[in-house]
Amino acid sequence: MSSAPEQEAVQEAVRAAVPEAVNDTRPAPAPAPAAVNGRRPGHDRGGPPVWPGAPTPLGARFRVGPDGVAGTNFALWAGGAEAVEVCLFDEDGTETRCRLTELTHEIWHGFLPGVRAGQRYGFRVHGRWDPWTGARWNHAKLLLDPYARAVDGDFSLPGEVYGHVRDWPQQNVADTVRDDRDSAPYVPKGVVVHDDAPDDDWVDDRRPKTPWADTVIYELHVRGFTKLHPGIPEKLRGTYAGLGHPAAIGHLKRLGVTAVELLPVHQFAHEDHLLRRGLRNYWGYNSIGYFAPHAGYAASGTAGQQVGEFKEMVRALHAAGIEVILDVVYNHTAEAGELGPTLSLRGIDNRGYYRLQNDARRYADYTGCGNTLHVVQPNVLRLITDSLRYWVTEMGVDGFRFDLAAALARSMHDVDMLSPFLAVIAQDPVLRRVKLIAEPWDVGNGGYQVGAFPPLWTEWNDRYRDAVRDFWRGALPDVRDLGYRLSGSSDLYAWGGRRPYASVNFVTAHDGFTLRDLVSYHQKHNAANGEGNRDGTNDNRSWNCGAEGETDDAGVNALRRQQLRNLVTTLLLSTGVPMLVAGDEMGRTQGGNNNAYCQDNEVSWIDWSLLDDPGWRELFGLTSRLLALRHAHPVLRRRAFFSGRPQAADGLRDLAWFTPRGEEMTQEDWYAPASTVGFYLSGRDIPGRDARGAKITDDSFLAVLHAGESPASFVLPGPPWARTYELVVDTSRESQEEGPGTVHPAGGEITVPARSVLLLKAGTA
Repeated sequence: MSSAPEQEAVQEAVRAAVPEAVNDTRPAPAPAPAAVNGRRPGHDRGGPPVWPGAPTPLGARFRVGPDGVAGTNFALWAGGAEAVEVCLFDEDGTETRCRLTELTHEIWHGFLPGVRAGQRYGFRVHGRWDPWTGARWNHAKLLLDPYARAVDGDFSLPGEVYGHVRDWPQQNVADTVRDDRDSAPYVPKGVVVHDDAPDDDWVDDRRPKTPWADTVIYELHVRGFTKLHPGIPEKLRGTYAGLGHPAAIGHLKRLGVTAVELLPVHQFAHEDHLLRRGLRNYWGYNSIGYFAPHAGYAASGTAGQQVGEFKEMVRALHAAGIEVILDVVYNHTAEAGELGPTLSLRGIDNRGYYRLQNDARRYADYTGCGNTLHVVQPNVLRLITDSLRYWVTEMGVDGFRFDLAAALARSMHDVDMLSPFLAVIAQDPVLRRVKLIAEPWDVGNGGYQVGAFPPLWTEWNDRYRDAVRDFWRGALPDVRDLGYRLSGSSDLYAWGGRRPYASVNFVTAHDGFTLRDLVSYHQKHNAANGEGNRDGTNDNRSWNCGAEGETDDAGVNALRRQQLRNLVTTLLLSTGVPMLVAGDEMGRTQGGNNNAYCQDNEVSWIDWSLLDDPGWRELFGLTSRLLALRHAHPVLRRRAFFSGRPQAADGLRDLAWFTPRGEEMTQEDWYAPASTVGFYLSGRDIPGRDARGAKITDDSFLAVLHAGESPASFVLPGPPWARTYELVVDTSRESQEEGPGTVHPAGGEITVPARSVLLLKAGTA
């Protein structure tokens, strides 16, 4: 932290260099708001009167006020602010400022009669400018309401939207020099939304409420999934309406997934460094409005219509039995660090919303994005939980995946599983009933927390990803870790009443190679991102099968397709919740780009013509067949961990592991290098009962995973495991024919093709 003399020395240097017309860094009382309750100078009619209104709910809420007068109540928490103005905008951009005079528990509020749904608005907040202490109020900057239900317009980032003089010659102190230019022409506005609109009635909606153990997640991007789909009308492509279209939903149904996990749909902004390179933020992990559906994904309009369109999409997915999970980014905002723009929270109460360092000019950054929300602050925690409840109760969603969730679980500094955020979620009567998925890490010290989140939470299991990738590329030193991952990761999750479905198993995600690229590239190829190929991870655990990138070599291409079948089959036979990435089931490629966050183009959009290629169509067929098999057989989606102990006098276990000799694995086998492993899942000993209280029984299966480059012999275990084995899946085959497979006698020896998975159904009669 800088000493007082050091701060004063820098301030003096700034004051000496700044012309009088530019505000210096010294704390000063805020000037009186201009044109209180009226137009800005040059306009001839006043604004609406401001009645006291109410401090709750926060945001802009249209309602009937005193004496039956319709209007909008505005309420904004701005701890430490000296004055707050609501700014109303006409269609031509004319601004009317209305000062909120009521202050209740640090909430500024007022009721504006006559202000109706569709009104565009923002806030100006007055207070001290003293970045040395973290105070960054600047009433020249129009601020987006954190509770805005809809946002009209897009963020550009000229110098006017920065609270400081961005191009100040001494960049080391630029963030301390206040910029007094008006930002209103350059920023989007909030939109008042009619809370009692007809589409707010959810009585006709039927949430699927799929149990966790039966869930299959499909991670997709609203725009990228629908942009090129030939069955979706062109005007709906890239939108919520496009995702709700029967053509899009038909693909999801044919595939057999139970939930879509949408990459961020909260209103977000594009980073300046991308705009300067002619790129845009495609993924959306740069949120600025936690209540507003991103306006860029709306086909129907951005003056509030995006809210109804999102709801209709949810209804359509629910009607098809598909849940909607949102990927949410509450760990940081688009305002970045001290040199970032002033768009919302920074100008409302910088010290209240963000974690600051001891040197209060600087932001604590546990996210790698410049700032971290101060979740232990009650009003920040309220913002997040109000947002979550809104998306569940009013927008109809079924759960959330929390980006960098460890940052939310930090108390003052360290990750704390008794933190206020986790405690509030656990007791909330709405949120504790929906699906909660943690990305269980952040970039700060001690941020890696896989396996540590409490009951109610599931987690992205990157240890599953790494073990499966390493096995199929021949890089596992032994098979201990693989055994845990395939059977539900009991070493991570068998505590506190957690279940195997606490593990979200995935081989790929939006971040990294696609499944096809994982078997086609050894190195990342991110030149199109404009960052000198420095962005994106170097730890891909990929294998290009003998050639880098696309090739005409038929042998290499055949091997790649077989590896894809191996990876998909392994994922869908594993215990836990499988997650697929949109397009992986049909061989989508990003040309080796493992960080396509800024590629809003054909690099990221799904190429639906892949389904016209017989090879990729067969991959889709295998994936859907495996999902149907998983749905039909409870032994493949267990609700409790395996015991590994004999369940009856005959010695049959619920889970057993076998060597190629047909013998159960010993301790030495687990610690030895191996390219072949077999595991037996018993359908006779499934814990739990069905809805009528009957014991659950199922077929039993033997899966053989062989990552070796040559065929291998495998002895099929005899009684009590089985008397015969019927082949169900053989990934060495391009096409998986329907109907009975080859039946082998127990105790016999079979040949497992090179680099393949065999799934066999055990016959006990």
